[in-house]
Amino acid sequence: METKTKSKGAAKKKAAEKMTGAEALIKSLLAEDVDTIFGYIGGAIMPVYDALFNYEDQLKHVMVRHEQGAIHAAQGYARTKRKPGICFTTSGPGATNLVTGLADAMLDSTPLICITGQVGASLLGSDAFQETDVVSVSMPITKWNHQITTAEEIPEVMAKAFFIANSGRPGPVVIDITKNAQFEELEYEYEATNRVSSYVPKPKTRLSEVEKAAELINDCQKPLVLLGQGVSISGAETEFKEFVEKAGLPVASTLLGLSAFPTNHSLYTGMLGMHGNYAPNINTNKCDLLIGIGMRFDDRVTGNLNTYAKQAKVIHIEIDPSEIDKNVKTDVAINADAKQALELLIPKIKKNSHEEWLETFSELHEIEFEKVISKDVHPPAGKMHMGEVVNTLSELTKGEAIIVTDVGQHQMASARYYGFQKQNSWISSGGLGTMGFGIPAGMGVALAKPDRPIFVLVGDGGFQMTVQELGTIAQYNLPVKIILLNNNFLGMVRQWQQLFFSNRYSSTELKNPDFLMISEGFGVPAKQISERDDLKAALQDMLDLDGPFMLEVKVEKEGNIFPMVPAGGTVSEMRLD
Repeated sequence: METKTKSKGAAKKKAAEKMTGAEALIKSLLAEDVDTIFGYIGGAIMPVYDALFNYEDQLKHVMVRHEQGAIHAAQGYARTKRKPGICFTTSGPGATNLVTGLADAMLDSTPLICITGQVGASLLGSDAFQETDVVSVSMPITKWNHQITTAEEIPEVMAKAFFIANSGRPGPVVIDITKNAQFEELEYEYEATNRVSSYVPKPKTRLSEVEKAAELINDCQKPLVLLGQGVSISGAETEFKEFVEKAGLPVASTLLGLSAFPTNHSLYTGMLGMHGNYAPNINTNKCDLLIGIGMRFDDRVTGNLNTYAKQAKVIHIEIDPSEIDKNVKTDVAINADAKQALELLIPKIKKNSHEEWLETFSELHEIEFEKVISKDVHPPAGKMHMGEVVNTLSELTKGEAIIVTDVGQHQMASARYYGFQKQNSWISSGGLGTMGFGIPAGMGVALAKPDRPIFVLVGDGGFQMTVQELGTIAQYNLPVKIILLNNNFLGMVRQWQQLFFSNRYSSTELKNPDFLMISEGFGVPAKQISERDDLKAALQDMLDLDGPFMLEVKVEKEGNIFPMVPAGGTVSEMRLD
């Protein structure tokens, strides 16, 4: 792809300076307003780190304990800051340790620039020490990747990398730089770009489709809006609220759409999906118009596609054309940025309300509240439930904290029972479902938003996958508050084994270590509670404390997360117990 530089408003080129490729890389990051890097040093990236030494007053480098921690931290930073997260690794195992995070970022539309060191260009293909074909390995799980073999390539490639990563549907970019390119000298000039030939990040909106969508919205009786993360990525939260309020449209959120719309709003009906809320799932197969905005109709939302919303007309607003008609066939497809599409739609829709239709959501919610929610948030006796921990946290923080989760039952409990009141307050692994995501992602969030309370909710399984990053948290005194919900099981898998495999708990029960001793050994203060009478005070103490803290909460060992759509089932078959 040929790169074309900015033609309007572009800064004048500075006079060329002679420098090494390593310094040119650092200068390029500064030109793109980078302030934080997550990384792990090694031989093939050492010249870059040597150049970084001279810029420590301008660039904060966070030395993690494992490369997977670096990329998950960069993800947390990127999704909170809404700008590309940056990570450095060396060649070979350093680079391949990024693979899980790249796949996660690709599925969840997270902009990253991952710089990997590589052996010298003369050694490529020779199976040299710590050589791996990073470009081939990462190609299916990156938005773009490129190998730099000469220093003079660095400015143009870096400009292209930033533009591609953060435009259109965002995603991860890998730049693999050979060691010779880091040492070589070049005449350095840098100019950011907003054009790459053959790449169209924001498609031109077809006004005819906007007109058709407005007509369907104005004529419908039982609409349902599906709110996806694309609304937040495009910065369209205000337009979205105006849109649904004007037309009186009930709103349901995907997992990653959470916090884009306040959960206490009269039009909010709950979360979609396998462990979502009863009302929006059931009414998906009763609505007459389904409006998906910035979401991709993945299987955890739709269940069995053969029976999904067959009675409804479907409007899909989505920036990535490959997602349109991929899973659910649309009647109106608006291939556009969510903010742009909503700005065009709002003047064309009529002011409306759907009170009778909204009442059906309330009736279904009452059923869920009686059978599930009331027992989760206010259990009568016995061990604590994950739901009551999250609900208590929500009440204490007034729904204004940033919630970061790992993956498992605690993730679903957090999504269901935290009442989000502020935008951009939910960071979790969606499409890939990556255990080990939570703790390092929380580090990135803490560096992106140090002024907001940050809670990482994690299970005992996921905690042990990236537990070493407690060392990073302690070293940089990051204000990450970790709530470890410990049930001595891989809880989500155990739940499936109970429900669908006749209670045959194969390889899901965990003999856990002394988590307090481990946390304190890394330098993070910790406490354990097992009685609900201690819960509120322990959470308040965490909230009041400056710096990091880990609270282990012993919860019900064989607790389940309901409602639940069985795998392969339809949204209409959602189980309440």
